[in-house]
Amino acid sequence: MLELKSLTRRFGTLLAVDNLSFQVEPGTVLGFLGPNGAGKSTTMKMLTGFLAPTAGTATVFGHDIRNDGLAARKKMGYLPEGAPLYGELSVARFLRFVAEARGFRGDETRRRVGDAVERLDLSEVLGQSIETLSKGFKRRVGLAQAILHDPPVLVLDEPTDGLDPNQKHEVRRLIREMAPRKITVVSTHILEEVDALCSRAMIIARGRLLADDTPAGLLAQSRYHNAVTLVMDDLEQAASKLGELPESREVEVRRGRLTVFPASKGNLFEAVMRVVQHEDWQVDQMQLEPGRLDEVFRKVTGQEAA
Repeated sequence: MLELKSLTRRFGTLLAVDNLSFQVEPGTVLGFLGPNGAGKSTTMKMLTGFLAPTAGTATVFGHDIRNDGLAARKKMGYLPEGAPLYGELSVARFLRFVAEARGFRGDETRRRVGDAVERLDLSEVLGQSIETLSKGFKRRVGLAQAILHDPPVLVLDEPTDGLDPNQKHEVRRLIREMAPRKITVVSTHILEEVDALCSRAMIIARGRLLADDTPAGLLAQSRYHNAVTLVMDDLEQAASKLGELPESREVEVRRGRLTVFPASKGNLFEAVMRVVQHEDWQVDQMQLEPGRLDEVFRKVTGQEAA
């Protein structure tokens, strides 16, 4: 497994990562969330050997990052923030270099490079120098080098940053495809990515772990969890009627939508549906809310800031 043990990093008087401890099992895609400056990238840099911890340590399948760093790094593939690459090299030469640095030779080098190129759809830019690539292609080359040696741990810092919607879909599909065999840690500021990719999610701020749950568990903390939202004419009249339901705790009219929040008893969705049918309202849209991760994120990180 991957285990962090009181991992801490200071930059002078700034405490960037504060006594961070957690474990991640194989088959887990961990979403690592937090505002800018929360310590996400610093944590990833310590895990992968780019920064030394001020205190604490981590182990990667039993290899301590401080005492057995090379063995730990061999177990990991890392896509850093911004995907720094050797811009003067062609894509093909860069990936061959990475394969050889990982210890592959001959036919095995060609096989590993070919597999990574196919998975990230890089064949059309193989002969192109990296510095001439678009941001999206650079990101895909960075991901290709991270998976080239098929590591049991992937540490991905904003893996879909700069990709268009189709490319994001393909990268997410690739991560999901690899997930059952790996530990995958994904730093992201795209909250929809947590729901699309992750089996577990953490929120950190000021270097401290504030929340650790499944995406569904975090959504359950939202005030919108199991609320019912409607789009229709005459929202004020509907709000007055639906606010009287015993299954309703409160109602909110905002931006052309009416949201009814559940009380602790009864089935709110069924109760709202009965009123809609009885009043013969023309409803353009009606949905049961799973919860809103952005609201949970603001609440958790806002409490820390306060």
